[in-house]
Amino acid sequence: MFSALIKRKLSDNQVANVFINAIFECVDNGFPEIASLINEDPVFVQSPNINDNASGEFGIIVIVGNLSFLESTFDSEQAAAVEKLIFLKLSKIYEMKVEDFEKLIRQYQSFISRVNHPSKNWIYGMSKAIFHKYKLNEYQDEYFKRMRAPNPLFLKRMDEVMSHYVWNWDAFFKKYRL
Repeated sequence: MFSALIKRKLSDNQVANVFINAIFECVDNGFPEIASLINEDPVFVQSPNINDNASGEFGIIVIVGNLSFLESTFDSEQAAAVEKLIFLKLSKIYEMKVEDFEKLIRQYQSFISRVNHPSKNWIYGMSKAIFHKYKLNEYQDEYFKRMRAPNPLFLKRMDEVMSHYVWNWDAFFKKYRL
């Protein structure tokens, strides 16, 4: 009975592990559905035919988006410590030097900010990044293709989907403490 009231304490290392494992599980299990949603989206005049195992760009976008929320959840010192551990662990997974992996993440952050400008909404930015990284412009009708902008109906649907790929820190802190 009292165990529900006691929160388990986690170290920064454990938080990084939980974060990484949860994101990989979501991406691995969810991307085939994402690919299907994109391939069947009615805004495209031709199906983009995204392969179920083409989740690389999507995974990086989800990681970058979630890292952006890290800074608003933790104090700056703890966010930096957890982020450093995440970079260290992910660089091993991606078989890259830590510096190179961090550079990749920073490039994606910059890319998402650029395609999302002037909006500061990261979920919207993640949706736009998916549109651009998967080169979906070429499958749109001529009007949006000429504008080189995603159809707003597609973005609205992707925003809804991407909101499910953002780490729920409130639920996490109800169960754990740092």
